[in-house]
Amino acid sequence: MLNEFKEFAMKGNLVDIAVGFVMGAAFKEVVTAFTGGIVSPLIGLIFDSDFKALRYKLKDGALNDAGEMAGEVWLEYGTFLTNVIDFIIVAFVMFLVVKGVNKMKKKEEPAPEAPAGPSEVDLLTEIRDALKK
Repeated sequence: MLNEFKEFAMKGNLVDIAVGFVMGAAFKEVVTAFTGGIVSPLIGLIFDSDFKALRYKLKDGALNDAGEMAGEVWLEYGTFLTNVIDFIIVAFVMFLVVKGVNKMKKKEEPAPEAPAGPSEVDLLTEIRDALKK
């Protein structure tokens, strides 16, 4: 059983998937840093605020005994939009990677066509001629 598992785990496809998964996770971190450090501030210039801090108050809170605001409810759409931008960037780069890999693959030669035999009409003509004899 151990040998069978080792055989399964060392198959090329499984190892390729594992490497791709680790690289994808690392790439996601790079994209998150890019979006948070470069894209969000640039978009924030448009809105004249921190892009990740964009939010809408749904419910007011009340001051508690410690003087802190409690019970506020916020709709944090800036964080959501940042994550959507992250997703779009990752999806676009993955599209480009897949497209590049598909171009690099050897183009498969079309299978040679099977030799053309007699057509249906030819067979019927032969049968007719054979019946006439």
